[in-house]
Amino acid sequence: MITNFFIPELNNHDVQELWFQQVGATCHTARATIDLLKDTFGDRLISRFGPVNWPPRSCDLTPLDYFLWGYVKSLVYVDKPQTLDHLEDNIRRAIADIRPQMLEKIIENWTSRLDYIQACRGSPMPEIIFKM
Repeated sequence: MITNFFIPELNNHDVQELWFQQVGATCHTARATIDLLKDTFGDRLISRFGPVNWPPRSCDLTPLDYFLWGYVKSLVYVDKPQTLDHLEDNIRRAIADIRPQMLEKIIENWTSRLDYIQACRGSPMPEIIFKM
């Protein structure tokens, strides 16, 4: 998928300013995968075994985990798609409907989380607040 779809799709965009973040699943962090992503993103790779090590399975730190996937999933399954085409249409529609303002709020919330984590020196955060 990375070689046949993702990298060719990136050729249509300026990736010099993009960062790539991924989870620590074994298949995502195989040496060949990391090397391929490093060739594309250089030091802007956030991944286990990448230039920027990201805490694995840290839902408090990962905007995709603590908000976006749940939000998209709630939209995709609202009408209980019965076919693969219907599911794909719902996914495309949900992703297309995400507005820059929403992403800005997610990033603001994320940076405040990072500040909070730094202030707590990594201790548990039971009072973390999700703002949207």
